[in-house]
Amino acid sequence: MSVKNEYNKEAKAKIKELAEGIDFNMFFSKLDEIPIHAIPMSTKKVDALGDIWFLSSIKHDHVQNILASSEVQLAYGKPNSMEFLSLFGHARIVEDRRIFEDLYQSTDDSWFDGVNDPNLRAIAVTPMEAQYWEPKSNKAVSLFKMAYGALTGSKVDVSREGELRP
Repeated sequence: MSVKNEYNKEAKAKIKELAEGIDFNMFFSKLDEIPIHAIPMSTKKVDALGDIWFLSSIKHDHVQNILASSEVQLAYGKPNSMEFLSLFGHARIVEDRRIFEDLYQSTDDSWFDGVNDPNLRAIAVTPMEAQYWEPKSNKAVSLFKMAYGALTGSKVDVSREGELRP
């Protein structure tokens, strides 16, 4: 497994690639208490500054948790392509109609009463630290290498990992 550490512009680009490519994540809040609070969330976008954006309702527990403590952890996983991203950051709740209009899609109607829903809020997560894992080759090649390693008893280098500090 090869390790690569990326910083600043490259880190933001890698976070954007993985977060938008994987989309859904487990969004953890209330990190200082057991059990921590977890909820699946869909990434709306990663902006030019590297902030990751979500939509939520002010009524949800995770929004209240963020108001009490901004520290959150995001866990993205796409097992089929063996891509993973773990990200620690600080979240903030945003109430701005222009941002709602930018992020809102028709599929959000399943959770909200449109962009004018009085409970609609945006969540911006500013990454502080992240780790990622991804295959060096496509899935077929990686699976072949793993099978070869299992048959021969040899170790094979099929993935790369890295630390990201935006």
